[in-house]
Amino acid sequence: MNDLIKGGPSPSTPQRPTHLRTHTCHGLAPGPRLLVLGAVHGNEVCGARAIAQLLDDIDSGKLAIERGSVTFVPVTNPLAYQLRQRTGERNLNRNMAPSAIPQDFEDRIANVLCPLLDSHDALLDLHSFHTGGAPFVMVGPQNNSGTLEPFSRAEEEMQLALHTGAPRIVEGWLETYARGVQRRAAAPVAIGNARTQTLVIDPNYGVGTTEYMRSRGGYGVTLECGQHDDPQAVEVARHAILQTLALLGIASLPLAPVPVNREILRLVDVIDREHAGDQFSREWRSFDAVQAGEVIGVRQSGAEVTAPADGFVVFPNPHGDAGQEWFYLAQRRV
Repeated sequence: MNDLIKGGPSPSTPQRPTHLRTHTCHGLAPGPRLLVLGAVHGNEVCGARAIAQLLDDIDSGKLAIERGSVTFVPVTNPLAYQLRQRTGERNLNRNMAPSAIPQDFEDRIANVLCPLLDSHDALLDLHSFHTGGAPFVMVGPQNNSGTLEPFSRAEEEMQLALHTGAPRIVEGWLETYARGVQRRAAAPVAIGNARTQTLVIDPNYGVGTTEYMRSRGGYGVTLECGQHDDPQAVEVARHAILQTLALLGIASLPLAPVPVNREILRLVDVIDREHAGDQFSREWRSFDAVQAGEVIGVRQSGAEVTAPADGFVVFPNPHGDAGQEWFYLAQRRV
């Protein structure tokens, strides 16, 4: 398997990426079609490394793909991966849609990735996060016929989420992101170029791989495997891939029991970083508990940002860009 994937991004790759590498195995019996993505964000490499291990296992005969198919994309954003950073020219996991007139590298990747998503039934998207904390898995909405994110495969998606092994399940992404977009549009912050300004106030900017997958009739989950540099995150990703193959019957593997003490949380709000001088009150980790009125951060102006109710801090990003997500708030699902 490619050493670039096994060891991480190369410190200096002179040529700008010109292709997207995929690996597909077709079982000789009919079955579902699974897509597994790694490194949608270039500094989140646990998925790429876990995929590399499993491709070696398939090549050596340790893992047999028997039914349906599985397509692995170890490095979904090769430019960001090459640069050792979250994005190439923009966030690939936002505004996921084909572009008739692509304007950046991520648009060109999306033009290849979207048809790939269209041709599969289920998606496992492997990520990691900035600060410490336990793995968690993100799911979409309950079945509904609304306008924001209509969906009819919630039961299958929840089964997939449960079998990833993550002890915590998080829902409510797109609804919460849309609320943040409305807030940005009402009080815009001067950031980046004109395209960046346009994207962050577009409701479709909250659409990533899983949201696009649901819009096309499939289902999928985002597994946050742990902190970026935690070697255990690779094992979390590997376990999730193997359990997904077992759940879907693509490989004859034992299916582990789902976590007994699982917790379901719902995102309720997103708070943007307005200025590079905005600072957290302490070193937050995802799912640290907060009490109503507790100070989470302080704006560059000196204004305190406090928790409106008891809940949890999720995705705290102390180095987030101005005008984009700083942290999310979540509460236990009733």
